[in-house]
Amino acid sequence: MALNELTIAQARDLLAKGEVTSADLTEACLTAIESATTLNAVTTVTADKAREMAKAADARISAGDATAMTGIPLGIKDLFAVEDVPTQAASNILGGFKPRYESTVTRNLWASGAVMLGKLNMDEFAMGSSNESSAYGPAISPWREDGSDAAITPGGSSGGSAAAVAADLCLAATGTDTGGSIRQPAAFTGTVGLKPTYGRCSRWGIVAFASSLDQAGPMTKTVRDAAIMLGAMAGHDPMDSTSADLPVPDFEAALTGDIRGKKIGIPREYRVEGMSASVDTLWAEGTAKLRDAGAEVVDISLPHTKHALPTYYIIAPAEASSNLSRYDGVKYGHRATLSAGEGINDMYEKTRAEGFGPEVQRRVMLGAYVLSAGYYDAYYKKAQRVRALIKQDFEAVFADGVDAILAPATPSPAWQLGAMKSADPVEMYLQDVFTVTLNLAGLPGISVPAGLSSKGLPLGLQLIGRPFEEADLLNTAYALEQATGFSAKADKWWT
Repeated sequence: MALNELTIAQARDLLAKGEVTSADLTEACLTAIESATTLNAVTTVTADKAREMAKAADARISAGDATAMTGIPLGIKDLFAVEDVPTQAASNILGGFKPRYESTVTRNLWASGAVMLGKLNMDEFAMGSSNESSAYGPAISPWREDGSDAAITPGGSSGGSAAAVAADLCLAATGTDTGGSIRQPAAFTGTVGLKPTYGRCSRWGIVAFASSLDQAGPMTKTVRDAAIMLGAMAGHDPMDSTSADLPVPDFEAALTGDIRGKKIGIPREYRVEGMSASVDTLWAEGTAKLRDAGAEVVDISLPHTKHALPTYYIIAPAEASSNLSRYDGVKYGHRATLSAGEGINDMYEKTRAEGFGPEVQRRVMLGAYVLSAGYYDAYYKKAQRVRALIKQDFEAVFADGVDAILAPATPSPAWQLGAMKSADPVEMYLQDVFTVTLNLAGLPGISVPAGLSSKGLPLGLQLIGRPFEEADLLNTAYALEQATGFSAKADKWWT
């Protein structure tokens, strides 16, 4: 096995034994990145920084001061501010922007000894489900349909992170999840994607999309790796008023795989029209595997699920329109060139027209509309009330003794790039039907690769847990991972 193909856990153990060095791991990943430009997953390579950090990590390991993440090479989604490294949120409006500060999540990772390889592609401002709205151009999945050379979407918005992990360009990556942007691309690429409880990981230093929904999380090759990486990313941060002041447990220690007596809920409302037959079959097989592992499987109802998508697509654009109003060409980022006689309002309009892509403009306009004086009560205020009902649905189910909920991560496998570009955007928004509920309720969720579609593309199952009980959720996911035994990898056609 090549060094870049190792999991975090495997690399950690080899580093501890002195059988490999962080420098070795880092060079293997940098070489893999060089040979995978076709995937367009990595937007900025920080090779010199990576080598310096690897050297420091090796010294730390030799001194006996290593953590589980020391020496592990990572990719960082372009939404996280990294000091003096380009951070554009895949948008032209932030072209050339280099932060003078560090996000809390990346600062925590560097403090643990992790190594930064570079920044990863994504949908512009995390708005999209296919990575096609990126100013860098689309990231491409390392997977292909059987018998086809057509490019496949890696999902979004963390498409570059998912593609990089699946193609072994890094051992793991950071992602963010506002409506499924970690879990959906993980399901599309045969990787593990964990969205923690809202407040578990600090949002400080992460370019904002929708502040009440955004949450950072790990994207990894295995559930164990997700547990290890979350332990380094999480923690209370006084810089983020929504950060939970709770201790960070040893998530990896919780991975016993014993789920005997656990009650797993199967939500009837998630059986939606148009769901792929492959996904439906996989869901049934996953349910049977958890039952065989000793869990009690029960049918549950989440009655307000049917309102989740319209609720999300009111609240998220509303918050986006507020957050993105700061990009006006005055302080930083792109500034439009004005003609003689044009004033400040012209500069605002031209800067945003030139800097924001079509999907971002669409959502900003939608958000401004629902927040306007004539429609605030009819749309935004009503959506917040429905959001409370969605949260109460989950609370009622957990109060009845359900420990976790099993559902599909996506209604279909990944699609070919461009397949939805000319279609009504609502068609793409419908892909979020199984993921947005968690963000509205602030709950943790994890996508676990569980099988292949009829055309040979990865499919994922989603587990939903109780708030701040990621350790228990990860253990259930670990049991599911062991039961499904998914080990398929994409053929390295891009090298």
